[in-house]
Amino acid sequence: MRGIRGAVNVPENTAAAIGEATRKLLLAMMLENEADTKDIISVMFTMTKDLNAAFPAASARQIQGWNLVPMLCAVEVDVPGSMGKCIRVLMLANTNKNQRDIKHVYLGEAVKLRPDLGNPPPIKA
Repeated sequence: MRGIRGAVNVPENTAAAIGEATRKLLLAMMLENEADTKDIISVMFTMTKDLNAAFPAASARQIQGWNLVPMLCAVEVDVPGSMGKCIRVLMLANTNKNQRDIKHVYLGEAVKLRPDLGNPPPIKA
């Protein structure tokens, strides 16, 4: 089992924007790590306090196969000066990959959170 991290910025606090960003991020995380929904143990989402129009987990359930994945949403710690309008994800998945072979996915402005990890190509939701 490995943890896969990811983050994405949301352009506005709307259910549609949160949903699109969530699905895009999760699909990119799965693609980059060659994961299937049957491999996913659970997913933890956090959102900055300026995002409250929708639950990311509700959007994730719209992806085929995700309705059985255990998910939890929480509010990110509000550190002064930290990046706003951001969804962060910790996905736990069964995999035979070594920890250094896991590809963490940071999209858009969120790549600034971990520039050492690179930025995969964009995925359409």
